[in-house]
Amino acid sequence: MNTALAEILSAALLVAVLAWAVLRPKGLPEAVLAVPAAGIVIATGAISPAHAREEAASLGPVIGFLAAVLVLAHFCDVEGLFQACGAWMARRAAGSPGRLLAAVFVLASAITAVLSLDATVVLLTPVVLATAARSGVRARPHLYACAHLSNTASLLLPVSNLTNLLAFEASGLSFTRFAALMALPWLVAIGAEYLVFRRFFDNDLAASVHSPDRGETPALPVFALITVGCTLGGFVVASAAGVDPAWVAAAGALVLAARALVRRRATPLSVVRASSPAFLAFVLALGIVVRAVVDNGLADALGHVLPGGSGLLALLGVAALAAVLANLINNLPAVLVLLPLTAAAGHGAVLAVLLGVNIGPNLTYAGSLATLLWRRIVQRDGQEVRLGEFTRLGLLATPAALVAAVAALWLSLQVAG
Repeated sequence: MNTALAEILSAALLVAVLAWAVLRPKGLPEAVLAVPAAGIVIATGAISPAHAREEAASLGPVIGFLAAVLVLAHFCDVEGLFQACGAWMARRAAGSPGRLLAAVFVLASAITAVLSLDATVVLLTPVVLATAARSGVRARPHLYACAHLSNTASLLLPVSNLTNLLAFEASGLSFTRFAALMALPWLVAIGAEYLVFRRFFDNDLAASVHSPDRGETPALPVFALITVGCTLGGFVVASAAGVDPAWVAAAGALVLAARALVRRRATPLSVVRASSPAFLAFVLALGIVVRAVVDNGLADALGHVLPGGSGLLALLGVAALAAVLANLINNLPAVLVLLPLTAAAGHGAVLAVLLGVNIGPNLTYAGSLATLLWRRIVQRDGQEVRLGEFTRLGLLATPAALVAAVAALWLSLQVAG
């Protein structure tokens, strides 16, 4: 296949795969179209078999890690961790919408960082909705906080987001070094989001409150908390020892899954389902389709506009480009496209890309798969999600968080030498 046809075919397939992922006709998995699309780009020669194998090999450990983290988060839910979180939020709020928003920010940020953004979207969002109802407050600010923080608060650790895992592999940083450099940007971005939320939802947070329903307080799931804590400690040790963190995540997932199996709260099939095999296949297939687009001209086009250097303005330019690209083609393809172009510039540029693809998607629904999933969940529970309101909030919060986070990253890089 000649270059022009390969470029057109691979770009068209990428658009089709992303449109399918956004719309999901009849609720079918994203992989239904992504896997055949990957087969087409290989069969037609839009990507060579060698490059396809190379892409699959590079994504393999990342996908294994993602599967383990999804299982870990699922069985934390089985242990009752998220119900306990809801009870804590209700106690902290004591009927105050403002205090509930602060509690949601704290919990959503922590859960996103430790158990990944999928846990915040899929498991915490319904709990936040129920907690708002119990507390007698309007749910809108707190639900929108789950959506924004599933993206913004996923900056801290390599385990927080699939984009982080990819950037972590490309950066050459250790687990602890990655976390140390991203700690200040993480805090600053969350703080900027919180200030915007307080102002944007001022009327909702000042509304009169119905008498809160205290309900029963569930027991704290000590075993799950210890397992998660040991898993996080294991990431640090594994990084220092040069061991792939996927093995540590798998060990933590195995412990909680085995406990659930022994207590007859799970079956082998439910363990497999918890890993979302269809979504894992989608990630792999999407990576191959994106690689075909990159090989057929996109890399050259972006190379002409990608800022060089490691100064503050260069990092802002890289992050802004990543944010725009994330909203055009979704953040996962965006990071797959940009990482090979920035890896040679050093870990500062790689982390700037990560800021763009993690914070930028709060601007539009299509920016990240997590936001699309969040929208389905809140609509399923009867909550209205207005496009105009989501976009207005994004136009205020996204630039503020992104600029502040890039400045914080630049400062962290200067301090760290």
